[in-house]
Amino acid sequence: MKDQVSALIQNGVRAAYINSSLTPAQIDRALDNARRGMYKLIYVAPERLLTESFLSFACSAEISLLAIDEAHCVSQWGQDFRPGYLDIAEFAARLPRRPIVGAYTATATAAVREDILRLLHLRDPLVISTGFDRPNLRFEVLSAAGAEKGTALLRLLDELKGQSGIVYCATRKAVEEVCDLLCANGIAATRYHAGLDESERFHNQDSFLYDRTSIMVATNAFGMGIDKSNVSFVIHYHMPKDMESYYQEAGRAGRDGSAARCILLYAPADVRLAKFLIEHSEPNEEISPGTRAILRERELDRLKQMTFYATTADCLRAFILRYFGERGEMHCGNCSNCLGGGELCDVTDETRMILRCVAQSGERWGTGMIINLLRGSGDERTARYDTVDLPMLGAMREVPAARIRELIELLVTAEFLCRTTGEYPLLQLGRRADEVLCGSRRVTARLHTKLNRTAAKKGKSTPLPTMTEAGPPDEKLYEILRRLRGKLADRASVPAYAVFTNATLLELSVRKPKTTDELMLIGGIGRTKCDRWGKAILEEIGKYTSGKKQ
Repeated sequence: MKDQVSALIQNGVRAAYINSSLTPAQIDRALDNARRGMYKLIYVAPERLLTESFLSFACSAEISLLAIDEAHCVSQWGQDFRPGYLDIAEFAARLPRRPIVGAYTATATAAVREDILRLLHLRDPLVISTGFDRPNLRFEVLSAAGAEKGTALLRLLDELKGQSGIVYCATRKAVEEVCDLLCANGIAATRYHAGLDESERFHNQDSFLYDRTSIMVATNAFGMGIDKSNVSFVIHYHMPKDMESYYQEAGRAGRDGSAARCILLYAPADVRLAKFLIEHSEPNEEISPGTRAILRERELDRLKQMTFYATTADCLRAFILRYFGERGEMHCGNCSNCLGGGELCDVTDETRMILRCVAQSGERWGTGMIINLLRGSGDERTARYDTVDLPMLGAMREVPAARIRELIELLVTAEFLCRTTGEYPLLQLGRRADEVLCGSRRVTARLHTKLNRTAAKKGKSTPLPTMTEAGPPDEKLYEILRRLRGKLADRASVPAYAVFTNATLLELSVRKPKTTDELMLIGGIGRTKCDRWGKAILEEIGKYTSGKKQ
């Protein structure tokens, strides 16, 4: 809320927010100002709508629009279900005059869209879907298990040096460890999670927004409503629990239209961690036990879809679009699978050996032991078997353990194998195992056993994407304007992107406007920004162009 209000004020729109970060006296002052008509927009959480103080204000005010952001939270079919969103319909009904009601979300499947219409009691609504595709985003899945993750992350950040980005982790502990790793390697990083005190969270957030640190390492507690437009990459250190969360978090990259990378560092252990977090999440006391059980089953199903995404051999963009009910091209040319990430190969023989090993060992071992048996590792438990007792002992001796582990996770996802629940899960044959064992089905998979540095470099994005209409960008002028933007932002005490986005700077470096009228034709520059910063921009461009002529 704070960031969006700040950005609105910079664009000449009077706005305010009311939330728990304000003192009671500040809230009273904001409501008094609102009664006097000082604000065009007021941000408030749904849980506050039916409080006596806010309802009293709302019933006396002339409200022209009730805008519901993150509207998917009203649905039990979507992620982030919040019972407080169900109060919105009652709030609208209790107003003396019902305003126009608008509901907005970036991540709604068909079932969620139906719930939004029904539960918010929308009347004869105009339904617009602008499409889920973000062509400027490059989606990548890179395999990195265990200790490889830290190395893979450092390698990626070396490629992305000088750019601003977010690294998402699944737990607070992981945030601390990853942030310490980056700082120890000389990378300007800060952290954000719900375990930090409020003052540190605000300080670290501002440090990232104002570009004092280039990397934010955070849990999913960071980002809702963050509109920092110059985020050039989002890296997920762990796989999220569902596609909605992933696309929402990845979508914080490239908001100014510039090329950006969305990278998932996938490890089979991520699936088990996500499942653990789902099964051990604190129950919402506002939700009945029966509803909680239904929601948990839906969460596990969404986790399965997320795992399909992380392990698919198909176009990643097409997978995302299909999930949200749209049709995409089967080859987008801008994801790691389409660009040749991983090795697409026939793994039927390997699959058959794994399934036979699981069957021959009585379906009573976990993943680690099955790998040891297949590779013939000489530990105590493996030594109990010989080639008579277990024909598959050592059958995959030459295959790296990481490849076998990755393939096992793919087979679990595709239901050729299944895994029991409990503290020590065991591998068992899945419902589709017979299709391979009897020879009626072949199995193809794209394996990412190692992070392919050559492929990663091949797919590296540049800070300045190519402009096709008016010629290429002037990198030297772009850098001059970027430094000027930083000075203007410091004087105004606002984040750099609130002055001008990277896309605006890019267009300025291409078109090099000479007059105010030409400046107003640049995307992202309206009358307010032109009046406030236009003179400085034109002077800087004028100095640069005259210097080049000389």
